[in-house]
Parts: sequence; C-alpha cells; structure tokens
Amino acid sequence: MMNYQVKASTLRGDIVIPPSKSHTLRAILFASLAGGESIIHHPLDSPDATAMMRACELLGAKIQLQKNQIIISGVAGKPRSPADVIDAGNSGIVLRFIAAVAALTSGDAVITGDDSIRTNRPIKPLLEGLTQLNVSAVSMKGDGYAPIMIKGPLQAGEAHLNGEDSQPVSALLIAAAFVSGTTTVHVSNPGEKPWIDLTLDWFDRLGIKYERNGYAKYQIFGGSRYAGFEYDVPGDFSSAAFSLVAAVITRSELTLHHLDWNDSQGDKAIFSILEKMGAQFVIYPEKKCICVKKSERLKGITIDINDCIDALPILSVLACFAEGETRLTGAAIARAKECDRLSAMTQELQKMGAIISEMHDGLIIQGAPLHAATVDSHHDHRVALSLAVAALATRGETTILNTNCITKSYPNFANNFQKIGANIEVLS
Repeated sequence: MMNYQVKASTLRGDIVIPPSKSHTLRAILFASLAGGESIIHHPLDSPDATAMMRACELLGAKIQLQKNQIIISGVAGKPRSPADVIDAGNSGIVLRFIAAVAALTSGDAVITGDDSIRTNRPIKPLLEGLTQLNVSAVSMKGDGYAPIMIKGPLQAGEAHLNGEDSQPVSALLIAAAFVSGTTTVHVSNPGEKPWIDLTLDWFDRLGIKYERNGYAKYQIFGGSRYAGFEYDVPGDFSSAAFSLVAAVITRSELTLHHLDWNDSQGDKAIFSILEKMGAQFVIYPEKKCICVKKSERLKGITIDINDCIDALPILSVLACFAEGETRLTGAAIARAKECDRLSAMTQELQKMGAIISEMHDGLIIQGAPLHAATVDSHHDHRVALSLAVAALATRGETTILNTNCITKSYPNFANNFQKIGANIEVLS
C-alpha cells in the first residue's frame, strides 16, 4: 500500500502532461485490429494499457514493447477466440471494448476484472446490444456485472441500447465496423458525448465508414480493413486538469506542456469552465502549452458536467475555493466509475471541512476553507489525485491513503509535482 503526505505548497515552473489514457487504449485496440504492423509512440505506461495489450494478445495480436513505443502486428479485422480468461483489471474500456471485439469470434470468451469491475461497472447495456446482433452475451452471476461470457459471431443488424455510459456505445460501434454488412445502432439517453466523438475520430483517421444522426443513431457499414499505422499519443486533458486546478487554488504560475489543442478530447471543456469561474491562463496552440497565471478570485457557478464527467472530482475540489455556491449537475454516471465518485468526494472533502452535499446526479458545494485530514482514495485514481491537489492549498499535513491507484492515469504524479515545488511525500 502506498500513501501520500501533502502540505501546502507554492508551485512554479513547467510540467509535462502525461499521455492520454483514452487514446492509448484505443490506439492499442485499433492497431491490434489493423492489417500489418503499427507503431504507437509515447503511450501511457498504465495498468490499463497493460490489460488492453494482454487482452489483444489473447485475441491474436502480436505485441512488442520498446522504449517509449509499442509495436503491434494486427489481426486484419479477424480476431481469434481467446484461449484463456481475459482480465480487464480495473479498466472499464478494456471490459466493454474487448467484450464487443471478442464477439466477432465464434468461440467462447470469458472476461472478468477487479472488484470495481465486478461490482460497480455495469455491463448490461452492452450485453443487451450484443444479444440483438446474434451474440450470446451473459453476466455469469446474473447481476449485470462481470464476469461475462461472450459467444459470437456477431452479425450485422439493428440494435438498441442505453447510452448513458458512452463505453458500451463505442464498443458496439467498433465491433460493427468489422462484420460484413450494415449495422444500425440506436442509442437512448446518450451521454458522455465527447467520448463517442473520440471513437469516431479514430474511425475518421482509419477510414472506417459510418453515418450518424447526432448521438441517437449510427449506421456502420462494416467490412472495415485498414493498414497498420504510426501514432504519437497526445497529452491527456483529463490529467492536465489536476495541474491546472493545483496552480489556480495555490495562486501559482505554471506552464503545462504536451497539450494538442486540435485533439478531440472532451475534457478540454474544463478550461472554459475554469475561465468562467475566474481562472486566468493563456493558451499557445502552436507550442502545445498553456500558461496558468495567478488567479486572485474564483466564483461559484452551475456546471452541467456530463461532457467532461471525469473532471467531477477535481472540479469538486476547485469549488471549495470559489466564492458562493457551485453546482455540478448531469453527473449520475459518475456513480458507476472506479467508485461512486459523488459519494466518495462528498465523504472525503467533508473530512477536510468542505460544505458539500450530494444530489442524485451531482454535488452542491459552498466555498469554505479546508483543513488537513486523513482521507482515502476509494481506490480511484481521480479521487486520489483530486484530494492530493486539495491538500496543496490546505494548512497542515494531509494524508491520502491508498494512492497506488494513481498509476492508472498519472504514474509519475508525485515526482512531477515535487519538481515544481509540491510538498508531497510518498510513504510505502
């Protein structure tokens, strides 16, 4: 077990944002489905990436790891039946995307994961979608969670599914791209829309043919084949949020590097949110950097956070340092992430003195000074990172328990932040 001890700090200098987790996982999967060899440069070194690579190897891809790159020989759109149980680890993307791709085979595939995957990451919408396309797709305990058993082959057709969580939708679209014929996917309650855009951005890059009617209906024309490719993973805007908020609430000046403003990541929205709350920064698109200026006064606002749902934990921290009331709405799906993030952030920030309450789909937060406390990550990387950032602007010494999970998206967080002046001690 690893814990952090964090004290109030003033930050200064430059920080390089880690590679995008979402792009890294999609790059590995799409390279594994390509014909020929692909090279992925600067992938995120993450347990989720490792789980995705192991799953793709079980589906027939050949993968080599070299310094700062992954070399993948793909299956040309024809995965094989896995010879062993696939372990998604802690990754909802691996669980959902690999389940759909495994449905392209005619054999059995069993997919499981850690406790969070087996108890808090629902799979029912994807299972229902796959079933409508000729796949036997069942939750083996009958509770709507992993472990699941998949037996294809998936056939082109018409499917309806709930899209509150974007991952089952992306998963079904990806699998449909490789079957013969046209598949129509109807989505009710579409949510997390930028993450669908991220998947379709990959379709555009690889020449996968589709048509869409907003976020409610997609036609995937199937039979996709594409050659191997080279891809350089951009910086992660979801991870950049922690540096951005850390600079703002400690009234520090900081330059964030490795952020491609032309990239399709939805969590870019956090920059416009912070601007509305009073944060000051300058974006230099050509240099792929953002300079954060000292922000003297923040104001509370109401934010529909569904389009940047991963930012909920760090925005709940930011709200504690804003004058007046902040409401984070449209966040019901945050209860089904690595933990129930609405409940977790409420519990842990209350320990630090926050005036915060839960709604069914969000949080209400009154700006108020925080104090040091012992808090817990709930084994969720974004909760752990957010609490660490909160502690940087809090008097006294805050202990954050169970921070091993941070390696999921920001493996060098403590070291990178120490270099810019953060008073963070890592305790094993």
